[in-house]
Parts: sequence; structure tokens; C-alpha cells
Amino acid sequence: MTRTFDDLVAEAESVSVDGRDFSWPDGRATEQRPSWGYHRLLGERLARVLQPGGTYLSQQVGPASVFELVEYFLGPQPEQVRRARHPDDAVAGAGKARLEVVDLRAERPRTEFHDIGAVIYFLRKVIWMVPGFTVGQYRDRLRELHERIEREGPFVAHTARFLIEARKTG
Repeated sequence: MTRTFDDLVAEAESVSVDGRDFSWPDGRATEQRPSWGYHRLLGERLARVLQPGGTYLSQQVGPASVFELVEYFLGPQPEQVRRARHPDDAVAGAGKARLEVVDLRAERPRTEFHDIGAVIYFLRKVIWMVPGFTVGQYRDRLRELHERIEREGPFVAHTARFLIEARKTG
């Protein structure tokens, strides 16, 4: 049985978004992970980071992450907003810290929102995506998106992730 828009909204508004846990939308939204296996790589290098010649490894959110959703609610964003968190800036920062970048990878993994509750939860949890997001303010847009998901299937967006590996020089 398909749940109504109002049921999904009420549930998503009532669930806690405190802390770092993202488990509530399990089965309602999916996010592909970058292929490099960040946690495994970090574990392999962590012991060497503080030693001379150590390695800095960082996975970061890249530019225009999940912007299909952001722009659905906010409209087209200016280039300086779309470009924020660009890997080139991380490379420049590493250089200023006297680190030599030895690897830089970027991917745009797929994210799917299978119901409007998952969208609401995500926007309540990741507050910088649509600043000041409330269901009341975006109810009409949310209802349109709900109907679209019901009609066409999941709303697809793409995260932006990059992995930078740098070594301390000299």
C-alpha cells in the first residue's frame, strides 16, 4: 500500500535529526559510495600520518553535491556556489601546507530518494543544502516532488566526493 504525502511528511518531520546517524532513511534513499573505499584507505595510512614523510588522506564533499535536489528547491545557483569545495582548492591548500599531492580522485556517486519522507529527512539533517528548510515553506514543492516520485520513480541526484592524498615534503 502506498503511503500518502501527508503520512510521509508527518513521519519525516517528527524523526530526530540530531547527531551523525543517517540510518532512518534506510530503504527509502540510497547513496552510492565512492569506489576508493575511504575507511579502508584511512586505516592503512593512519599509523604513518605523524611520521616524517607521512601521508595526509582526506575524503571531502566536492562541488555541486546533490545539486539536483538543491536546485529543485532553490532554483539555479550561481557559479561561485556551484564551485564551492572544488578539489583544486584542496590541492592549493595542500601546497601551502608544504604537502605534495600524490593522488586526487573525484567521483559523482548516485543518490536516490525513494519517497518524500527521505527527502525531508535529508534536508532537515543536512541543513546547509537548502538553508532554512521547513516543510511549511516548501510544502507545495514537496507535494509536486512526491507526485513525481510516485509517477516516475526515485528522484536521482549525485553527490560529489573527492579523495586527496598528499605527503609531507622535505
